[in-house]
Order: sequence, then C-alpha cells, then structure tokens
Amino acid sequence: MEAAGIALVTGASRGLGRAVALELAARGFEVIATMRRTADGDSLAAEAATRGGRLRVAWLDVTRPDETARALPATLRVLVNNAGVECAYLPVECQPIDDWRGVFETNVFGLVDLTRRAIPRLRAAGGGVVCNVTSSSLLSPVPFYSAYRASKAAVSSFGESLLAEVSRLGIRVLEVMPGPIDTDMLAGSAREPEAAGWPEYRDAALRLHDGRMSLGDLVTPAPEAARRIADAILDDDSPLRVACDPLGAAMLGATDPAAVEGRLRAFVDGIAPKRS
Repeated sequence: MEAAGIALVTGASRGLGRAVALELAARGFEVIATMRRTADGDSLAAEAATRGGRLRVAWLDVTRPDETARALPATLRVLVNNAGVECAYLPVECQPIDDWRGVFETNVFGLVDLTRRAIPRLRAAGGGVVCNVTSSSLLSPVPFYSAYRASKAAVSSFGESLLAEVSRLGIRVLEVMPGPIDTDMLAGSAREPEAAGWPEYRDAALRLHDGRMSLGDLVTPAPEAARRIADAILDDDSPLRVACDPLGAAMLGATDPAAVEGRLRAFVDGIAPKRS
C-alpha cells in the first residue's frame, strides 16, 4: 500500500507504540498518536516534524467506548492496536478474577470495540490495514502469564476471523508478535514473579525469572522493531502473522507441535537450574 492517509496508533505515549507512531509519520502517513495521558506526548509532534512527518496527539482510553468514536477520523488507512496492559505474574489459582477482567477490558474488549468502529472508516478510505500487536509469548507456554497470554490469544483468533470477513473489502489484517523489545513493559517484567511468594510455585517462578534475566543481547530497540512493523503494514503480500525482532521471528518460525511441546517440557521439567 502507499504510505498516505491517516494512521491511528493506540498506546503511543511510550515504548513500541510511540516508536511505531513516529515511524509511520516518517513514512508519509498523517498519524494520530493516541494515549490516556496526553502530557506524555508533548514532544511527539516536534520529534515527528524533525523527520518530515505529520503527527498529532489525541486522548483515547480504549476502555471507554462512548469516547472512542470521537477519536476516529472520517476516513482511516491504518489502525494499530498497540495499547495493552498486564497484571501480576501469579498462578491461576491465586490470580484474582478482577485481574482477568482488567486485562481483558483493555487488551480484548477495548481493542474489539475500536476496531469495529474503525472498519467503516477504513472502507471509506478505499481499504487499509488493521494491525494488532499481540505477543510472541503466545508461542511458548509461559507459566504465570495466563491472563495476559489468554487476552492476546483472544486477539489472535479475533484477527483470523476479522481477516476472513474484511479481506474482500480491501482491508488487510496483520498480527505483530513482538519478542523482547526495549520498552517500559519489558523493564517491568524483570521483577521476580509474584508467584514466588507461594511455596508450591517458587521453583518455577525463579526459573522463569532466571530465563527473563538471561535475555541480554536478545532485546531489540523499539525504533528497530517499529521499522519492521511499518514494513509489514506497507507490504500488501505480508502474511497474517509477523515478528518484529529476531527472537520473535525464531519463535514464529518454530511453531510445529514438536517445538511447542519442547518449550512446554522446558518449563515443566525445570531445565533451567533451580534457585533456593
């Protein structure tokens, strides 16, 4: 597709969303960078302008559907559903149901509501792209991430059905499955999982933490990931699911049942050394 028209990015105040908003503006889109705290985007328009791009910041909380329609322009070429939240890393039996509701309210219901409202705008523009940001954690049975992974899995299935519905309307659906990207969310994941506070789960939680802390050079800068996402958005021949970093790409390339089972056994059998 041609890099022209309006692109709306949710969760653009920081991290990957901010980088994608800036990259799409530099490519030629008129970008609406949405966020819950617009003060966090004070420098975004000026930064985009230094790269020759056009960008404006707008308030949007995807969990408030009555306000969502106001953020959408009459026509739209690209919607990037990047806004997302996570919760405490707890065993399923210990995770409060309100944690699940909170994660699904943003990651699933807010995304679906915004997307359904955006489709007529994309159609009015002659077609475009819906880009859903999920997670490469879907490709590995990570313990204590059940609410987050389940919400992203719901978005993944939603994207499949959406593609089957809107492709004939000239609307492409893209699912980006990031691995470790240098963002605040990744930095927050460096904490010891809350599951370590339960004796029955402590060993598994500490093994998970050891694995998280070993990522090191596998972390990809957000601007580099954003360039790969923009490339996929502009590529009319892009597959439904793409990675935006080397580790995510490696995981996406190893999705056969044996590979997935191997990753599961690594967690179950405790291949990583235990800690006391």
